[in-house]
Amino acid sequence: MNIVPLKEGNFSVSKNKEFTKLNEFSPTNDLKMAINPFLVMAGDDHILLDAGLGRVDQEGTPSIYHNLKNEQVMPTAITKILLSHLHKDHINGLGQLKNGKLKPNFPEAKIFLQKRELAFALQQKEVPSYDLRMLEQLTEWPNLVFMEEDAGMLSNEISYQVTGGHTPFHQVFWIREQNQVIFYGADNLPQRGYLKLHIAYKSDYDGKRAMTLRQEWEKKANEEHWSVLLYHDMKMPILKF
Repeated sequence: MNIVPLKEGNFSVSKNKEFTKLNEFSPTNDLKMAINPFLVMAGDDHILLDAGLGRVDQEGTPSIYHNLKNEQVMPTAITKILLSHLHKDHINGLGQLKNGKLKPNFPEAKIFLQKRELAFALQQKEVPSYDLRMLEQLTEWPNLVFMEEDAGMLSNEISYQVTGGHTPFHQVFWIREQNQVIFYGADNLPQRGYLKLHIAYKSDYDGKRAMTLRQEWEKKANEEHWSVLLYHDMKMPILKF
């Protein structure tokens, strides 16, 4: 398998969930994080793990397109998109709103999302973490695959588990091929620093649950030599055990 971080950049995030791209001279007291969607090439699949914030250049081209081009991968080559949860910094790269219509960035891909997470997200009318304009139109796309179970297999290589933690129905993924194991904990394990201190974060829906899961995953990662993908880590997007 081949893993490629498709980094959109480093950002400061305000209390209202406004994302501002940072440079080395940017002073800020806000939270800082990277946005790192991942491309995993396994077997015949080109898999995206979450889709990023959806930033575009002056010509309206999504930044994720440029990152894929650097790997000589066309957007139409993406076969599966696995969504951990539905916060806007994880899904807005799925498409662009133009003249009120949501245009897909990856028209050939099957998009896997947790049905219960979607139902919860659509109720969050005043929560700035969600982009309801996008979510409402996303539900109409024919290439959605609704996941309803707590755990299962999406293919011979891909398994998932609904864990809760960061959001009520947040889910994580494993991709296994031969002796290699890739683990994506998304916002339950977004940065390497989350493994150094055992903290229940108030920003999580169930911080104690997320904290306990991180301890379990770290133990298994060491035993099975996982490659752990860190969506928000500014320096080390892939942590190998």
